[in-house]
Amino acid sequence: MEIIGRVKKLLDIQKFDSGFKKREIVITTEEPYPQNILIEFIQEKVDLLNSVREEDRVKVFINIRGREWKNPDGIIRYFNSIQGWKIEEIKNSFGDQKASSTISSSFTPEDFDDLPF
Repeated sequence: MEIIGRVKKLLDIQKFDSGFKKREIVITTEEPYPQNILIEFIQEKVDLLNSVREEDRVKVFINIRGREWKNPDGIIRYFNSIQGWKIEEIKNSFGDQKASSTISSSFTPEDFDDLPF
């Protein structure tokens, strides 16, 4: 899967005593109702974000992960995460200028006309 949008926020690298590290990025999607999507890059994939800057227009290739967790009371909960494994900056054909047009979305404003809110 992939997400296309602008980098809204690039968070600092988090390092844990276990040796695990991650870095999160927030992408604002390009669709009639833009969404702010938090994507995490883990371990060696953290380095993929070294050249990324806020406001860059990017395509992020993702996997959706899910896990089950049982709390001390025996109650089972489920959690999801979105993990990035590749990121590409989207530029137009004029060199370093950022692309000003958007890629067509599979949704149009008419797709959302019957929403209850």
